[in-house]
Amino acid sequence: MSKSADGWGSRVGLILAMAGNAVGLGNFLRFPVQAVQNGGGAFIIPYLVSFLLMGLPLLWVEWSMGRFGGKFGNHSTPFILDNITKKRLWKYFGVFGVFTNLGVISYYTYIESWTLAYVWYSVKGAFVGLDSTQVGAFFDTYVDVAGNEGLVNFPVVAFGFFLITLSINVWILSKGMSGGIEKAAKIAMPLLLVFGGFLAYRSFTIGSTGLCDTCSTYEGLSFLWTPQYDSLTDPKVWLAAAGQIFFTLSVGMGTIQCYTSYLSEKDDVALNAMSAGWMNEFVEIVLGASVVIPIAVGYLGIDWIKDPANANFMMAFKTMPTLFQNWGPTLGVIAGVAWFGLLFFAGITSSLAMGTPWMGFMKDEFNWSNNKSAITLGILVFLLALPPILFFGQGVFDEYDFWTGTVSLVIFAFVEVILYAWVFGIDNAWDEVTQGADIKVPIIYKYITKYITPLFIGWVLVSSFFKPVGGFGAVFSGEVPFRFAPDSVIGQMFHIGIEDSRWFIDGEIQSLFIIDMSRLVLLALFVGLCLMVKLASNRRKKMLN
Repeated sequence: MSKSADGWGSRVGLILAMAGNAVGLGNFLRFPVQAVQNGGGAFIIPYLVSFLLMGLPLLWVEWSMGRFGGKFGNHSTPFILDNITKKRLWKYFGVFGVFTNLGVISYYTYIESWTLAYVWYSVKGAFVGLDSTQVGAFFDTYVDVAGNEGLVNFPVVAFGFFLITLSINVWILSKGMSGGIEKAAKIAMPLLLVFGGFLAYRSFTIGSTGLCDTCSTYEGLSFLWTPQYDSLTDPKVWLAAAGQIFFTLSVGMGTIQCYTSYLSEKDDVALNAMSAGWMNEFVEIVLGASVVIPIAVGYLGIDWIKDPANANFMMAFKTMPTLFQNWGPTLGVIAGVAWFGLLFFAGITSSLAMGTPWMGFMKDEFNWSNNKSAITLGILVFLLALPPILFFGQGVFDEYDFWTGTVSLVIFAFVEVILYAWVFGIDNAWDEVTQGADIKVPIIYKYITKYITPLFIGWVLVSSFFKPVGGFGAVFSGEVPFRFAPDSVIGQMFHIGIEDSRWFIDGEIQSLFIIDMSRLVLLALFVGLCLMVKLASNRRKKMLN
């Protein structure tokens, strides 16, 4: 184990980097879609309650855990958990804090590269004169799914932009925390806010377009912000809101612990965590909710946006370039650059954070330099990204997202809050949160962290794993028998709902074989990381003897 000389250069840089870690593509794409699919204003109250009862406590837990581990020279979750528990087993749960990031960054960087490519295409005016069908076809061609009936996709241009994007990430990470990530955050976050502010201003000033009865940006804003209190009794909405909090704050990943492990023992975590969290919330609920949905409603109407077939992640690439053309050729190009530039900066600040747990682990345990750690990260991410890129049309992309970007987050968040509040002890945990605090943290959060937050996350975990067809309400009322829903974790694990689960039919490889092989890749990654933790643990013992 080595003592890292790396660290943060300023408090502003730390907060911007932390906000950049949280502010990502999900703020502008996932949040508005989740809001629409869960009733607009019906989503907001559960979302804000989830932030207060789960999001804030998890931020304080992870910030203080990271600072605590940093006192012992640890900058990754396996040995931060080892510091907290002093038990052999728990450091292997800390592997989730490295595994999740490697899994997510492998496909996240690919999406990030789309935004960089679309900045270039917007500057070139590639979307001028194209209708929505043509813009959609443009994207399908870009990722090589247009007319491709084979198993393998090989998008040459997209692959090139992916390599450029990955290289940018590796180069910045090789410069360290203050010299690379902090400087990038100081550039990216202000530009992100400028671009977002411009698009939000345009959204507010468009108003009614007259293209249909409900074609008004004000209708879109009203749909998102008019509270509907009946949502308070709808478990589906609460589950969606809690899930969004995981995504938007980047909790349960291990990135926050890695960032805060570079703080000094006297540095504040209470106010800094709140500042980064609320900055993320501002970007999400003010800027994120003011761009995609209101502009789409302004030109396509409220009924169009309520259709699940329309309101989805791909609106960013298949719908927005068309809508911007309504602003004229010049302003349309500027809007395209602002939109995809915003997404690129949001993406890169998050992907940089995802790279730091690997960097911290390799530097701590194997005495690697920043350059060596960053280059090996780039190679590893490149190899892990090949399945989602080459088999994009077979669903591998979604498979990576489900297991590393959804399931892993909830498992690790649940384990860490239990360990911190119950094993480490809530009194010790509270002392860590409040030590050097620049604000007085409400004492009620001590008990929320110990009781409410674990119950909240446990409910999300159980609901996700054992979700039944028709919902728990229908099962408990006796309306339907209990059967695992196809989109539950158990359902996904055992391919429930898939009629033909054969890998080969008449000697030909089926999509399910590709899916299961991608799971094997992820499993091999997790096992490999566990073996590396074991090796690192043995090295530590030898150094102590």
